[in-house]
Amino acid sequence: MNQAGRRHEKRAGDRGGYRAGGSRAGAVALLLAGAMALTACGAGSGSDGTPDLSSGSRKGQSSTGGGQPAPDAVAPETGRSAAPEGDAESGASTAPDVKAPDYLSTFALDVDTASYGYARRTLGDGRLPAAEDVRPEEFVNSFRQGYERPEGNGFSVNVDGARIGSGTGEDGGTGASDWSLLRVGLATRTAPPASERPPAALTFVVDISGSMSETGRLDLVRKSLTILTDELRDDDSLSLVTFSNEAETRLPMTRVKGNRNRIKDVVAEMEPAQSTNVEAGITRGYEESVEGHREGATNRVVLLSDALANTGDTEAEGILKKIDSARREYGITLFGVGVGSDYGDAFMEQLTNKGDGNTTYVGDETQARKVFVDQLPAHLEIRARDAKAQVAFDRKNVQQFRLIGYENRKVADEDFRNDSVDGGEVGPGHTVTALYAVRLREGASGTVAKATVRWLDPKTRKPEEETGTVTTGSVDTTLWGGENDRLQVAAVAAYFADRLRGGDLPGAPGLGELASRASGLAESTEDSAVEKLATAISQADRLQRGAGADDEPEPSEGEIG
Repeated sequence: MNQAGRRHEKRAGDRGGYRAGGSRAGAVALLLAGAMALTACGAGSGSDGTPDLSSGSRKGQSSTGGGQPAPDAVAPETGRSAAPEGDAESGASTAPDVKAPDYLSTFALDVDTASYGYARRTLGDGRLPAAEDVRPEEFVNSFRQGYERPEGNGFSVNVDGARIGSGTGEDGGTGASDWSLLRVGLATRTAPPASERPPAALTFVVDISGSMSETGRLDLVRKSLTILTDELRDDDSLSLVTFSNEAETRLPMTRVKGNRNRIKDVVAEMEPAQSTNVEAGITRGYEESVEGHREGATNRVVLLSDALANTGDTEAEGILKKIDSARREYGITLFGVGVGSDYGDAFMEQLTNKGDGNTTYVGDETQARKVFVDQLPAHLEIRARDAKAQVAFDRKNVQQFRLIGYENRKVADEDFRNDSVDGGEVGPGHTVTALYAVRLREGASGTVAKATVRWLDPKTRKPEEETGTVTTGSVDTTLWGGENDRLQVAAVAAYFADRLRGGDLPGAPGLGELASRASGLAESTEDSAVEKLATAISQADRLQRGAGADDEPEPSEGEIG
């Protein structure tokens, strides 16, 4: 597929932060007090004075403005100022006007799944994952959703939902009788047969530091690359870079045809060495990728590492600055594959987010085969560049909403159509799901939300959009026990992640109930992935009960106005 144009102004993003005009101090206090796992979308305070968490922004380094909200979105109104107490007669006020909370939610698409894979590995080792390593969207996006797919390139937009209701049993959720779960699902057309995709030029950057000597790290990487060598086409190309305290090119860009045994021999010779200089590895990897760049091919750097950087630059932004021009000029994307029981999950995510790619995690040979046989060869293409989604809630019908996860992928609402602001890269056959907890107003009827996805065509860089709408009638069914098994699976995955982070999603069942629901869904869907989810939840339940970590945080909610 055609690559990027010469030195175009690409985006780099501030993945977090609060939008100007938001109640920052109140939001920070709420985050610290509640260890929240989700984001209230909007700035300012509600009509009852409850502070809102504002959506963070992902600004481009060279943003020129010009961004616009999605269709039918109206600018938020300005809130009224009240006279200070004791000065009612004069009407004078020193308090600034407070912007009414907005009703837009904007984020870059994310197809990462590493957070869930690593959590499963950690639980299997008898440990609870660290809260900062749990990203709910990656849990949800690890499961099939059954969305309708588009006939051509681009996205289909699927929006549905259900009433949450209350949990059952002593560990069931509470306070959810008037809340619904809204699912925004985006899907691309499935991958073409391997013979029809463009050729690939892949540069593998392999961590051979001392920490990779542990079973399940470098040995698994060797197996993975050997498996992939047999899966690639004759017209694909491959190069291999290893790094420890320094980087070394083991194999320059080489056509697969006639060289499979040579490639396997080079892979087999990799042995653990010393420190972990990720900077050196990525820098050399991009140099090799540029040197072996092929027009019309999918050019990609694949990093395989435990991401425990301890030598050279250990900050993702600093590392990627060194290869920024190559990344922009040649459109080379970065795919991260994590390994190891101790894994720098957050660091790998930052690298790939800023490197226009995505991450996954491989914990055993079964997962390696899934990634390197079923996924990577089929998904080498890029179907959409800089893809963003914006959901506009109808203020007449929606009182509150919370986006579950995506904290590192938020985009300022006004930058939705600013194509110099970074989005996400999405390949063929991918699905992206965003879940919202939504509280409808009493007597609500009509539109609940309109979801719009915007992306750039990988070949022409022309922006395109697609929309979908959901009404109150579509969220009236009951979530639990309903006919939509896949929506329930997504809900279980999100609630599981929320529990691991100590969050306060309305109506979130306890881990015991979640494990039971996952087991039932594994049977009804006949999906082994859901069965593994049930196992992971049961493991977490036992660990949390043993650690006495079942305390409920104080809820915090924001109003839409």
